Amino acid sequence: MNTSVTPSKGRAKAARPLAQHARLDVEGLVGQQSVALLKALHILTREGQLNQDSRRKLKQVNHLVQLMEGPLRECAVGAQSDGLHPLTLVDHGAGKSYLGFILYDRFGSQNASAHLATSLESKGAEGEPAKSAMALQVFCVESRPELVEKSAQLAREFGFTGMKFLNVLSHDAGALLEMPATVDVVTALHACDSLSDDAIEFAVSKEAKLIFLVPCCQAETAALLKSNRALFINKTPLAELWRHPLHTRELGSQLTNVMRCLYLEALGYVVTVTELVGWEHSMKNELMVAKFTGQKKKLAAQRLVELLGQFGLQPLLETRFSRIKEHLPP
Repeated sequence: MNTSVTPSKGRAKAARPLAQHARLDVEGLVGQQSVALLKALHILTREGQLNQDSRRKLKQVNHLVQLMEGPLRECAVGAQSDGLHPLTLVDHGAGKSYLGFILYDRFGSQNASAHLATSLESKGAEGEPAKSAMALQVFCVESRPELVEKSAQLAREFGFTGMKFLNVLSHDAGALLEMPATVDVVTALHACDSLSDDAIEFAVSKEAKLIFLVPCCQAETAALLKSNRALFINKTPLAELWRHPLHTRELGSQLTNVMRCLYLEALGYVVTVTELVGWEHSMKNELMVAKFTGQKKKLAAQRLVELLGQFGLQPLLETRFSRIKEHLPP
């Protein structure tokens, strides 16, 4: 009798710390977000728990939001200096609009005001500088109409009146009448292939002050490298870098991001590149942050053109990087 009871008690004892650990894990990741919103986005289960995929997704978005908060608030001060204009943010390749919803919930909604008030009460004695909810307008750009409709419905249910959802390709978003002539911030989280380039082009055309990019798979450069492989393999030992298909893909992705940085620097941005989260959470982990200063770097434009020439990628000067031509010597 005793031997049959003891294992059962052991399992019960082991289950309690595990449940406690899971609860603390969820609380730590949810943080200042609305639990109801996270459930509606199916990031949290009905019971308020996280599965492995949702935990990884929420960890990435939360870390990006934390990195964005300081620059966003600084940018908001300038955008709202007249007290009339909200901070405008455009998220490209929005998908289910996780990033847009979490940003708006955390910084621009009644939930944001409530969390800030609670935080100030608990930290008031420490002399923390006061923060307030931003006047925030979020545009989510997505090409799949069913996702746009679901997101719009969810925003109505939560009273997120400052969110708009546009069913359009990122390439065409700049021409929409609903889009402001200028925007403050452009984001693209895990934007596949050339979507990051479309987001960059949109940001530059709209005079964005901040750009946050987490590029994903990139095939355009790799395809050009592959098509020129036979020609370059006899010209330069550099072609060994893309002789094998796997290396072609990885080199294409690396080259693309390097050229994106040079392009933004040539157009007046200061660019920082860092990891978003640990590599165990995502292999597509490169965060590019660009802040507009207006100081255009001719050397960056020249280096970009040289790279295009060395790797046989000159067609990209016309399709992806055409704005730097005016900054090149005749």
